[in-house]
Amino acid sequence: MDNVQTPTSVQKLRTVLHAKTKEEPGYRFFLLYDKMHRPDVRDHVYRSRKANQEAAEVDGVRLEDIEAYGEQRRLGELAERLKKKDYRPEAVKRVWIPKPNGKLRPLGIPTITDRVVPTAVLLGLELIFEAGLLPERYACRAGRGAR
Repeated sequence: MDNVQTPTSVQKLRTVLHAKTKEEPGYRFFLLYDKMHRPDVRDHVYRSRKANQEAAEVDGVRLEDIEAYGEQRRLGELAERLKKKDYRPEAVKRVWIPKPNGKLRPLGIPTITDRVVPTAVLLGLELIFEAGLLPERYACRAGRGAR
């Protein structure tokens, strides 16, 4: 999501979650579900997905279709499904990617909408887990590498 400027409100949310985890390492977040359907979070995530020029997948819905339908309308409907807790991801499109050795590697491609939800979750969880890692742990941390 580096290609889209993160709104101040989303940055503040991430900072608060990270700070709380750093201050109280034993603290448990029992309610993060509500962060996924916040308008600022879902709009930011959708804009970042849109900036990636993502193609239609198994559901056949393209970015152009979402724009024609109304981005805010579609995101609002997604938020309602999340609030009611009846959101279920669609089937994943399976494609096979050729490997250099001639074999094929399976790749599952979710719908555009189904990419928004886990990315919204990642916005919150990423910094919660980041705060609990020791400084010498590089793992899959943004901006860090073994070198």
